[in-house]
Amino acid sequence: MRELRLARESAIAPDDDDDGWVPPPSVPPLSEPALPESSVVPGSPRASGPDAPVDLPAPALPVPGRHAARRTTRSWVDVSAFRGRVALTAGQVAALAVLVAVGLAITAWWVIRDDAGAPVAEPVGGAALATPVGGVPSASAPMSSASASPATELVVDVTGKVRRPGIVVLEPGARVVDALKAAGGVRRGADLSGLNQARPLVDGEQIVVGVPAPPGVAATSPPPSGAPAGELVNLNTATSTELEELPGVGPVTAEAIIAWRDTNGGFQSVDQLLEVDGIGEKTLADLAPHVTL
Repeated sequence: MRELRLARESAIAPDDDDDGWVPPPSVPPLSEPALPESSVVPGSPRASGPDAPVDLPAPALPVPGRHAARRTTRSWVDVSAFRGRVALTAGQVAALAVLVAVGLAITAWWVIRDDAGAPVAEPVGGAALATPVGGVPSASAPMSSASASPATELVVDVTGKVRRPGIVVLEPGARVVDALKAAGGVRRGADLSGLNQARPLVDGEQIVVGVPAPPGVAATSPPPSGAPAGELVNLNTATSTELEELPGVGPVTAEAIIAWRDTNGGFQSVDQLLEVDGIGEKTLADLAPHVTL
C-alpha cells in the first residue's frame, strides 16, 4: 500500500528537469494474498486442480419411525408449575415450627404414659399367700415365713468318740452324719446305736458320740431356749422329709399328714392323727412322744 501511495504522488508532481507531461509509471495490480491449502473451501473457484480436496457426502441422519410422532418429550413433573410457590414467609416458618413442637410433645407424652402403665411383675418372695375357700389360712404359712429368711449356716458342737471333737460349721439342711464327717469321723468301737444319723441338724445343738449320756440328758442336747426341741417334730410345720423320720411314718403317710393339715387348717391336738389315713392307735402311740404342735 505504501508503494502504491508513493507512485501516485510521483505521478501528480511534475519532474523539475522535464517541461512536458510524463505518464505515470505502471503500477502492478494488487494480488490477493495466498491462502493456505487448509483454508480452501471445497466447491470454491480456487479449489481446482489435482490437489483440490474431494467433496464428501453429508452424513445420513436416522429417519424417525412411524411411531416417533407419538412419543412425548415432556417430563413427568412440570417444573414451571412450582415456580414462586415454595417460598415461605417468616410467619409460615414459625407456624410450621410450632406444629412440629406440638407433635413431638404429644408423642413423648404418649410414650411416657404407656411406659408408666406397664404392669410390673411382683417378686416371688412378695406374693401373698393363698387362702383356702373356707377362709381358714393355710398351716403352711409359718413354714413360708420361716423359709423366707433361712439360716446361712449351722454351728454344731460334736463331742465324744470322734477324731476331731469341737465346733463344726455346716450348710443349712445338713444332718447328723454330715456333722460326724466334719469332725473327722467316728473312732473305732464307738457305739452309735442310740444316735439317729439321718436326723436334720438344728443350729446350736450338741452331738455326743459313743459316750453314755448322764441321766435325763439325751445323746443330742436340745438347742438354746426359743429354738425347737431336739427330737420333737412339729406336726403343723414339718416337711415331708422330717415326718418320714418319725417311727412308723413312710413317704405315703407323710404326704397324707400334710394333705390333712392343709385341708383342715392344721392340727389342734396330737389325737387328730387318727383322722389321717394309715394311722391307727398303735402308730399314734409310737408317734406321740416324738411330735408336738
